[in-house]
Amino acid sequence: MKKIDDLKRELSEGRISRREFIARASAMGLIAAVPAIILSEEAQAAAPKSGGHYKQALTGGATTDVLDPAQTLDSYMINVSFGQLRNNLTEIAPDGQLVGELAESWEATPDAATWRFKIRRGVEFHNGKTLDVNDVVQSFNHHRGEDTRSAAKGIIAPVTDVRAEGKDTVVFTLESGNADFPFLVSDYHLVICPARSGGGIDWQSGVGTGGYSLESYEPGVNTRVKRNPNYWKAGRAHFDSIENLFVADAVARTNAVRNGELHSMSNLDLQTVHLLKRVPNLNVFSTTGNKHVTMPMHADVAPFNNNSVRLALKYAINRQELLDKIVKGQGEVGNDSPVGPANIYRARPEELPQRPYDPDQARFHLKAAGMEGLKVKYHISDTAFEGAVDAAQLFAGSAKRAGITIDVVREPNDGYWSDVWLKKPFSGSYWGGRPTEDWIFSQIYSAGADWNESRWNHPRFNELLVQARSELDKKKRRDLYVEMQRIVHSEGGSIIPVFMAYTHAASGKIGMADQIANNWELDGHKNGERWWFKS
Repeated sequence: MKKIDDLKRELSEGRISRREFIARASAMGLIAAVPAIILSEEAQAAAPKSGGHYKQALTGGATTDVLDPAQTLDSYMINVSFGQLRNNLTEIAPDGQLVGELAESWEATPDAATWRFKIRRGVEFHNGKTLDVNDVVQSFNHHRGEDTRSAAKGIIAPVTDVRAEGKDTVVFTLESGNADFPFLVSDYHLVICPARSGGGIDWQSGVGTGGYSLESYEPGVNTRVKRNPNYWKAGRAHFDSIENLFVADAVARTNAVRNGELHSMSNLDLQTVHLLKRVPNLNVFSTTGNKHVTMPMHADVAPFNNNSVRLALKYAINRQELLDKIVKGQGEVGNDSPVGPANIYRARPEELPQRPYDPDQARFHLKAAGMEGLKVKYHISDTAFEGAVDAAQLFAGSAKRAGITIDVVREPNDGYWSDVWLKKPFSGSYWGGRPTEDWIFSQIYSAGADWNESRWNHPRFNELLVQARSELDKKKRRDLYVEMQRIVHSEGGSIIPVFMAYTHAASGKIGMADQIANNWELDGHKNGERWWFKS
């Protein structure tokens, strides 16, 4: 029984949690030797409890942040506005399925061009106002129109009309069918705010229907919220209060969580994750979703307008090396398709075999293009993605063995997104991914899209995009999306070498469900309402 005794000692020393103790004992076939008291305590600890002041470190904040959901740009305000203060019509559940939030149900016309959402009754805003259909209509109109500054303008551009139908139904009319529309309304910009009597919405107060109401707000520094006693979601929003701090420096975040000054953080320093895992009573975990690195090549500019050149570069990158050395194993290798683990129509390995690192294949495609001895410039900055410059150097090394010379041009962080990305013919970036295939393909890969970073235009792909969008039969729809993934993989303008995991550290005092959402970091940015203190 030495193994179980060793586990008991690790548990008593605080080196593993009760949950990990039980999991490891089960894996070794020793569950019968686990004391009943530990099983009982673990069962009790797993049940959500209410109470306590939760302090978390968030990234992606700025002094220019505002409470206007139309202007939400990064992680900090997503977590506060979307995860704590407000709700959407629909929500992505931890298992990736779409569920109703402020909408009880929805249905479409056969062509998927008209959608009716039945609004949940009896929901109150923080100020006591009862949610009604006008709040929904005005909240969506906030993002529509030529004058809107909303970052969601492109998402709902196909919406030609939003109107109330009776007391509990909102009708959306689209310019063409879109079977994914219920997913789109889960976007973090499209939260519901109270309507003003003269039109428009009240976003300035921070009032919403969410699990927490706003107490204080200092942009880019600190936001305090307290539990909404009338929250309509049963079994959610367990903390008495939450303090959200913007902590940009990874070392500062790490030290604060290590020392117990903060209860959780995201975006760990991958160089020190192994050390953080040794800290007693600290839960270090990751979720692999759709966040991925891209290396876009302008497909309308020589030499990248030759697909054989693009294929040569795709074969010339050692993806496993980037996963091991840059991402430290926190993720998975990419396969030149942006459809990730959190998408439901992702091609299976047998449908889209993994592209290997193959210098000989790279040389074959260079020869086919008549461009042996290819030399290209790759423009990159550390701000493009974590470890971007180091990744570029590794890429240059692996490409050299394929007869390709990559001149790594290190650009300044300041101005990279305005002066380099979308402008230089070969650069780097990253995407958080999107919940649906249509969403990611429409925003980044369709002809004419504002964020088509590779300037790629493929007629068959564009045709399939429209066809799949309005296809309601799931099997047929999946077949269409698999074909699109194959086209992007074999002819697309972006190298997608790795999917990067969302990394976290949380105090052992924090309880959470067995399944953690992977559509965004921090349990889909819903940690404020899904997590709790164990005691």
